[in-house]
Amino acid sequence: MNWYVVYTKPKWEKKVAEQLKKFGIECYCPLITVVRQWSDRKKKVEVPLFNSYVFVQLPDTDRNLVFQSVGVVRYLFWLGKPAIVRDEEINIIKKGLDGPDSCEVSVVPFQVGDKIALDSGPFSTQTAIVQEVNNTHYVLVLESLGCVLKMKYK
Repeated sequence: MNWYVVYTKPKWEKKVAEQLKKFGIECYCPLITVVRQWSDRKKKVEVPLFNSYVFVQLPDTDRNLVFQSVGVVRYLFWLGKPAIVRDEEINIIKKGLDGPDSCEVSVVPFQVGDKIALDSGPFSTQTAIVQEVNNTHYVLVLESLGCVLKMKYK
């Protein structure tokens, strides 16, 4: 079975994942813990790693079952077909989120266009192309995952 990406209403990711599980549909909504600050306190809250996205695994013939959930808007499409996420990519995300909260990052002066191998953190074993080098951060393109990663200096 394939993993598909479902686009949800804003801030409905966790609710949609719960509803889909109740319907017996296997889904994955990766969550991270962040510290949010209000005027009077700080609090740790779990927020989705990908805004408005939930991954679902189901047979191609049962794809319309996700629309039973109120917060589902549509499937994410790529080149005119529903976007398919490979099992290994889902496992990379799970592995990265199950790892330690902080990872050690060493800063090496990279140049724009350099192809580098990430050897620690949630995206270890991935290769990236340096797109931007700034005084405060690097911008890396992870072609295999189809995303852009912004890494701040510490």
